[in-house]
Amino acid sequence: MRKIEQISQNAYHSAGFIGKYQQLVRDVVIPYQYSVLSDKAPDAEKSHVIANFINAGKALRGEDCGDGYYGMVFQDSDAAKWIEAAAYSLSCQPDAELEKTVDSLVELIAHAQDSDGYLDTAFTIKDSERRWANLLEGHELYCAGHMMEAACAYYLATGKRRLLEVMQKNAEHIYRRFVTEKTEGYPGHPEVELALMKMYHVTHDPHCLELAEHFINCRGQDPDYYIKEKERRDWTVWGNNPVDHDYQQCGAPVREQSDAVGHAVRAVYLYTGMAELAAETDDQELFDACRRLWNSIVQRRMYITGGIGSTAIGEAFTADYDLPGDTAYAETCASIGLMFFARGMLANEVNGEYADVMERAFYNTVLAGMQLDGKRFFYVNPLEVVPGISGVTPTRWHDLTQRPKWYACACCPPNTARLISSIGQYAYGESGDTVFCHLYAAGEVRFANGMSLNCRTEYPYGYEISYDVSGNGRLAVRIPEWSGKFSLSVNGSAVTAVPEKGYIYLSVSDGDSVKIVLDGTPRFMYASPRVPALSGMTALCRGPLVYCFEGVDNSGDVLSLSVDPDSLPRPCGFDSGLLGGSEKIAVSAFRTSDDMPLYSDSAPTQTPCEAYAVPYYTWANRGENQMRVWMSRIR
Repeated sequence: MRKIEQISQNAYHSAGFIGKYQQLVRDVVIPYQYSVLSDKAPDAEKSHVIANFINAGKALRGEDCGDGYYGMVFQDSDAAKWIEAAAYSLSCQPDAELEKTVDSLVELIAHAQDSDGYLDTAFTIKDSERRWANLLEGHELYCAGHMMEAACAYYLATGKRRLLEVMQKNAEHIYRRFVTEKTEGYPGHPEVELALMKMYHVTHDPHCLELAEHFINCRGQDPDYYIKEKERRDWTVWGNNPVDHDYQQCGAPVREQSDAVGHAVRAVYLYTGMAELAAETDDQELFDACRRLWNSIVQRRMYITGGIGSTAIGEAFTADYDLPGDTAYAETCASIGLMFFARGMLANEVNGEYADVMERAFYNTVLAGMQLDGKRFFYVNPLEVVPGISGVTPTRWHDLTQRPKWYACACCPPNTARLISSIGQYAYGESGDTVFCHLYAAGEVRFANGMSLNCRTEYPYGYEISYDVSGNGRLAVRIPEWSGKFSLSVNGSAVTAVPEKGYIYLSVSDGDSVKIVLDGTPRFMYASPRVPALSGMTALCRGPLVYCFEGVDNSGDVLSLSVDPDSLPRPCGFDSGLLGGSEKIAVSAFRTSDDMPLYSDSAPTQTPCEAYAVPYYTWANRGENQMRVWMSRIR
C-alpha cells in the first residue's frame, strides 16, 4: 500500500522563504532554546531540563541528586525535540560546536538510563517505585517516543549511534514489559507509536514494528483500562479523569473509531502512528479508519488556519462545526501533529488533499506559533484577540495578545523548531522512478532514485515555481485546491495536463526545466452555515496564506470594520521591510461609528474606508493589537 517514501533528512538544502526560516532556527532558535533548557535565558520560564538529566544520573549512582526534579512530568521531551531540531539543522549545515553540544547532552541522557533500559528522569529522581504505574498521566511512553525520534534523527544526521543505542535498549525494555510479559496498558499520551515506526525504519528491528502494532491494536480493546489502573494506585499527577474515554481516544478499538475526539495533540499523534503502520503492513482496515478520522477533522473540525482543537477545556476537539475564533485553542503542537498525520496519509495514498492541509497548517498556525525573531512562542493560536478581554476573562484566559518567551509546559517551541528544520521531509517524497513535490520549497533536493531538483520560487508571495531537473524519471507536482487555474510549461513550451487527485505527472529527462504558474488572486472565503460562530462573516486568503486584520494597520480598531466581498482585494506589493518581508492586502470596507451606548434603537452610521490585512503568521509582532481573521461582511 505504501505509495510515497519521504526523502532522507539531509537530501534537501533550502533557499528562499523556507531557507530564511531554517536559517533563523539554526542561528537563533536552537541556541536560544538550549539556553532555556540550561536555565540560562534571562526572563524566561524556568526549564531545568538538562539539570533533570544530571540529577537522574546522580540518583542512579546513589549520589545526592542536587536540587531534585523540577517541571512537568514530560519535561524530558523538550530535550528530545531540541536534539531532533539540532540534528535536522546539522544534516544541512555542519556545525562542530552545535554537534559538540548535542554530544554532551546525549552523554547526560545516557547516564540517566537505568541498567534495565528504563529512561525517565521524573520517575528516576523522585518516584522510582512508581514506574509504569500511571500510564494515564505519567507520560513515560510519550517521553520515550520523543527521545526515539531524536535518536533516529541524530544518527541519520551524524552517523553517531550513542543515543540510538540508548533508545534501542529503552525500546527493548518497553517490549519486554508490554509484549513479552504481557503487561496491560497503552499510552495515555500517544506518541511512541509513530516513534517506533521511525525506529523500525532506521534499525529494522522487528520488535519496534511489533511494539507499535501492539500499542495501536490494544488501544480501546478495554476502554476501562485507565479506571482499573487508577484503582490500583493512591496517587495522581494532575487528576486526569480515567472515565473520559473520548479524551484518551480509547472508547473503542482504533479500527472502529470515526470521529476525532479528545485532546487534539494526542489524537493526531495516534492517527499518525496508525497511518504509518497501515502503510507499512498494507492494513486496509486500519487505513479506512484513518480516512474516517481524517475526514472528521478536515471536513468538520478544523479552522481555516489549519488549527485544530477548539476548546481550552482539555485542549480538545468538541463537536462538528464548533469553531469559534475568539476562544479558539488551536495548539501549535496540534497543527504540527496534523502535518504528521497528513504525511502519514500520503504514505498510503497519493492525494493532494493531504498536502493541501499540510500546507495550510504550516504557513498559518505553525509559523504563527513563533515570533519573527525566533525568541517568543504561542502555545494557543486564536483567530481573534481583543486587548482587555483576550488573556483576561475566564473564557479567554488562554488567548494571549503577545507571545511569551517560554512556558512551564513548553512542548510547542521545540516542536516548532524541529518541524521547520525538517520541512524537506514534508515537501518532497519519492516512489520508484517518480519524485513528488508536495509543497513548494525553494532549494536543491536529491532523491534516492538518482534524480535531483533545483526549485526556484518566491513562494508563498510569488506563484511561479520552476524546477531544474537532473536525471530521468517522472515528476509529480501538486496543484493546490486553492488555485482555480494554472499554467504549465516544459523547456519553455506550454503543456496541457489534468491533475490526478491533485497532482500533475510529467515524464522528465536530465536538463529539463519545468515551470508552473499558479493563480495568486486574493480571494474571500466563506464558512458553512453550519458553523454558528461564522454566520455573516468572511475571511481573506491569498495562495496558502490566511490573512488577518490588525489594529495597527486600521486606525487601532478592527471590530468596527465590515468588509465588502463584492469588491476585489488589492495586493499592496511585496515589502521587504514589513514583518520580515510580506505583503499587505487592501479591501473596501465600512467603519461603524462607535459613539453609541451599549444598546440603541438607532442604526449606527457607517463610513466607507479602506481596510488592510497582513498574513496571519505575522500577527502580534508589532505590539498589542486587536486582530481578526473572520470579518463581518456588509452583505
